[in-house]
Amino acid sequence: MRKYRSAAVAAASFLLVTGAAIASAPSAYAGTPGGTHANDRNADFNGDGYDDVLVGSPGAAVGGHKGAGMVTVQYGGPKGMGTTNVRAFSQNSSGVAGAAEAGDNFGKAVAGGDLDGDGYDDAVVGIPGEDIGAVSDAGGVVVLWGTPKGLTGSVSNWLQADDLTKGGRFGASLAAARFSDTTPGDLLAVMDSVGLTTYQFEPATEPVAKSAAPQSRQPHQKARTTLTSPPKKALARSGADEPQGIQPKSMTTGDYDNNGYADLIVSGTSVGDEPGHGWSYILPGTASDDEPLPVTAVRGGPVVASGDINGDGYDDLVTGEPHSPDDGGESMTGGMVGVYYGSEAGLAGQEGPGTPPVWWTQDSPGVPGANERGDGFGTDLSVGDTNKDGFADLAIGVSGEDIGTVPDAGAFIVLRGSARGLTATGVLSANQGTANVPGAVEKGDKFGGQVSFTDPNDDGRFGLLVSAPSENTNDGFVWVFSAGTGGITTSGSWSYGAGDFGGPTTDALYGAAIDD
Repeated sequence: MRKYRSAAVAAASFLLVTGAAIASAPSAYAGTPGGTHANDRNADFNGDGYDDVLVGSPGAAVGGHKGAGMVTVQYGGPKGMGTTNVRAFSQNSSGVAGAAEAGDNFGKAVAGGDLDGDGYDDAVVGIPGEDIGAVSDAGGVVVLWGTPKGLTGSVSNWLQADDLTKGGRFGASLAAARFSDTTPGDLLAVMDSVGLTTYQFEPATEPVAKSAAPQSRQPHQKARTTLTSPPKKALARSGADEPQGIQPKSMTTGDYDNNGYADLIVSGTSVGDEPGHGWSYILPGTASDDEPLPVTAVRGGPVVASGDINGDGYDDLVTGEPHSPDDGGESMTGGMVGVYYGSEAGLAGQEGPGTPPVWWTQDSPGVPGANERGDGFGTDLSVGDTNKDGFADLAIGVSGEDIGTVPDAGAFIVLRGSARGLTATGVLSANQGTANVPGAVEKGDKFGGQVSFTDPNDDGRFGLLVSAPSENTNDGFVWVFSAGTGGITTSGSWSYGAGDFGGPTTDALYGAAIDD
């Protein structure tokens, strides 16, 4: 439990309180490069040019406190990632704000971005179970700063909501990207149970030397946007049955209109008369001297991912609804995935919806399996180019898939990108019973709970990380699948858990979050 709030913490915003558009706060600093397109996602914490991997283990026992949570960072290099060049962080690590306590769930959500524009990406860790004073599950966020030596816990920053709410779970979802030209680094969006808070950090004043001690970066100027009531303009242009607001669940970023600035997707499930259906709000990023575009709403969610599937220079949005209510609103289907293709007008034009979505289920031609209740098709999503052909592929977690007679063993599917968009040609489907995949098919493993493309050896072909947080009765494991000229392969795949780093394993839920 945190009993104080750092006096150094003030926050910043790029959202109007009305939720009308992304509009950065005034800044005297010139912009620096940051994340815009989805393939610019930041994951290089030591600035060596290789992707690093950040994994959350929110159930880990730390200092004897069950569910306190931890994260691990695996540094990439010419040979990719392994289990040796690794560091672990918890709230008991030196310099990390707070203290490890039961049920904090440090690492329930993770994200990366260069928040201070110094050239080293920073790690953001959500702690939605954090108690603050007498307010249970108010939630909090810790920022671990990147340096030439990688992440450090010293002088970490603490963030929390101003209006502490029981069960608010501040930090439940995180995203960072470059949404405007008036900010010195990437902007940070933090989700809680009803909306989001956004932060802009002070810039680095000079390059960081290898011998320099890390500096704390102060955030400033904050605003909140509540999404339980939708912006009216979003409803007017949604082109579908209008939600009465959403319960926000997740976020992603991408440059869907290719204007050089990232757009923010806030996704969740509808509330009101027809609850439980996936909806996503698109909050456009714009230059400071351009008229902000309105928020629009599209059907699909609460799982979202972004990338350029058809190679046209515009990011595309993929939505997952793993437990979509059927038309009667009672029983649940096996899940569905929607693809919205980007364009000059973005995902949804100012005068109405853009390109209609293309919907996929396990009944779609060429997709392995069948659309069965509880499959969880779309449990998680990731988009990345696995064979360096210029078209991003889509990984789909199917964590509730029954393998033979074994319920909820889980699987994943990779559909391929092409000039015509997503295709089932060349599809890959795998589970723990597939040849070369370590492990065994077991009840309730939920293999495919997280999927994440990453390129830790910088060869331009994105390999795939797949987790089963419920493996070994909630210990959790992560599988590594390499990529070659033919895309993802099961050949040579391997797995690891927190125990491979000497960390706590029992009920650790390792892999419950992977930075994507």
